[in-house]
Amino acid sequence: MLPDFHITGAQVLRPSGSDDAPLGVAGGRIVAGTPGRAVALPGWRVLPGIVDIHGDGFERHLAPRRGAVTDLRRGLRSLEAELAANGITTAVLAQFWSWEGGMRGPEFALAMLGALAEVHGSFATTLLAQLRVETHLLEDYDRIEAAVARFGVRYVVFNDHLPHAALEAGRKVPRLTGQALKSGRSPAAHLALIEALHARRAEVPEAVAGLAARLRARGVLLGSHDDAAAEGRAAWRARGAAIAEFPETSAAVEAAARAGDPVVMGAPNVMRGGSHAGKIAAAEVVRAGQCSALASDYHYPAPRIAALALAEEIGLQAAWALVSSGPAGVLGLDDRGRLDAGLRADLVVVDPAGDVGAVISGGEMRYCAGAVARAFIA
Repeated sequence: MLPDFHITGAQVLRPSGSDDAPLGVAGGRIVAGTPGRAVALPGWRVLPGIVDIHGDGFERHLAPRRGAVTDLRRGLRSLEAELAANGITTAVLAQFWSWEGGMRGPEFALAMLGALAEVHGSFATTLLAQLRVETHLLEDYDRIEAAVARFGVRYVVFNDHLPHAALEAGRKVPRLTGQALKSGRSPAAHLALIEALHARRAEVPEAVAGLAARLRARGVLLGSHDDAAAEGRAAWRARGAAIAEFPETSAAVEAAARAGDPVVMGAPNVMRGGSHAGKIAAAEVVRAGQCSALASDYHYPAPRIAALALAEEIGLQAAWALVSSGPAGVLGLDDRGRLDAGLRADLVVVDPAGDVGAVISGGEMRYCAGAVARAFIA
């Protein structure tokens, strides 16, 4: 942990707005006053550390190629360095538990959760797990509950990626061969598996409602992924899955917003100017005041870049809240997301162009370069 210090000369984004008053850090917390030595950062901005509520970019670190990473702990340490370089001080790692196999299969999920538990406490950046559960894996529900209990998973999201329309119509399943190879199955075996899961679709609503109730009783946060309609969002809300991740249509977004459900959108969607899959544009949801948080999704630089771009339209206070206090609130992390006395000293220092000069997590320096590094060691 860094010795006590205070930053001077920078524009600091506080809950009340931006100002150039000193920002004090002592004992890993934001404090009032001017503790320790002064670190002069004129021309820089100090923002709350980014809370990334959903990202699967970690997959590149854990298995960039088949067999390339045999110790997942090393991959997680590499991941933490990338997170820090992009201003992320808390990251939710969205790990699939899916019939798709490979890195999305149950065995990999258990290995990843085990590695995450082993590196816990190795660095101040907070890494949390989210399980993305495929709803039709009915036979896996007991294993999923056991994994949640064993590893203390506090966030579960429900997905359904089965190609139901193609299976219903008897059409060729898209990307079947590629998916089969990734899963380690033959195309025939992979097709047989998804057909069997599809055939049990009538059992899913009751079974998933029971699973959701049991997880909720453990205090687990629940959400749904890719809601396409208002009716689907209402069904998930009734099961206690209040968080709407990446809703695909304005109807689903509006249904969530009317009910007070948190809405998570993808920051890459903002960067691209719209969805790559033709879904609702995240910026539209932000402009309507219906977005609770922006997530990295698959690209860790995206939250910072998207928030700073949106700041030109809706102001820095509102835009940066989408990647800091907003997601922290959704996750129930009331000790971070704002530069306020008593909270964790999670902060990112950026230049006028938005490039990162330093990132501090819990009072610990996790990234520092260039002029900011010189200021800290002067």
